[in-house]
Amino acid sequence: ILQKKREDITIDDLMSIDGVGVAKASQILASLELTKRLFYKRSIAITSAREVYQQLQEFAYKKQEHFIVLTLDGASYIINKSVVFIGSLNQSLVHPREVFAQAISDRAASIIISHNHPSGELSPSIADLEVTKRLKKVGEIMGIELLDHIIISKNGYFSLQEAGLMQY
Repeated sequence: ILQKKREDITIDDLMSIDGVGVAKASQILASLELTKRLFYKRSIAITSAREVYQQLQEFAYKKQEHFIVLTLDGASYIINKSVVFIGSLNQSLVHPREVFAQAISDRAASIIISHNHPSGELSPSIADLEVTKRLKKVGEIMGIELLDHIIISKNGYFSLQEAGLMQY
């Protein structure tokens, strides 16, 4: 049981422990579910690019590019924040497998991707637009919607969704 994630524990796993019957195993699973729901209630719902920027401001002054994925549940609450790449951003280095791995593990309904521009420039590059287009297509196939790609820097943020650049 120790090697399983808490969401993968089944009633049979719990009942395999001496002294744990159906009733106790059910209580334990219910407690885990309530804890999960309580935790998610306290997480942050994302309703705008500005809120994403506020959550990721720590990356605005980084000297290297960081590519971050926010996984969201069906109500747009943040499940997880993951840095999936550090270095120069280009289409070949940002692989969909890495971007969607955490989303699959989190059973996310959607993701928001973001990266910083150490130069301070907020305009998306051609590579930024190509990466977004590629990841949006992969997300459609996987059933995990890419909601936005937000570029952050010491000068603020730029949302491809707000700029109308997510319609592919």
